[in-house]
Amino acid sequence: MKKVEAIIRPEKLKAILSALEEVGYSGLMITEIEGHGKQKGIVQQWRGEKYRVEFLPKRKIEIVCKDDDVDKITQAIVQSAKTGEIGDGKIFISDVIDAIRIRTGERGDKVL
Repeated sequence: MKKVEAIIRPEKLKAILSALEEVGYSGLMITEIEGHGKQKGIVQQWRGEKYRVEFLPKRKIEIVCKDDDVDKITQAIVQSAKTGEIGDGKIFISDVIDAIRIRTGERGDKVL
């Protein structure tokens, strides 16, 4: 099993959810987060004054899936999230050792 974590622009969430549903993955978790990458935030201007916004709003999507499904999930996210601009986000993939369905006690791939 793998865990796919995608940090995305908030305005791309609906498009990504649609793309994931098309490839058969509707089971996921979404968290509202703030952060910045290499650009360390943005400089904005309001009423003639410049100020720095260090932490930008983002969304984190987490999906635990079978190893075979990682490529189609990541492709769906990349294709629907990409704008070509700085701040499009990142995808992290990690191993999941085990999963347990609390209701039944089932373990492993069966819980997905």
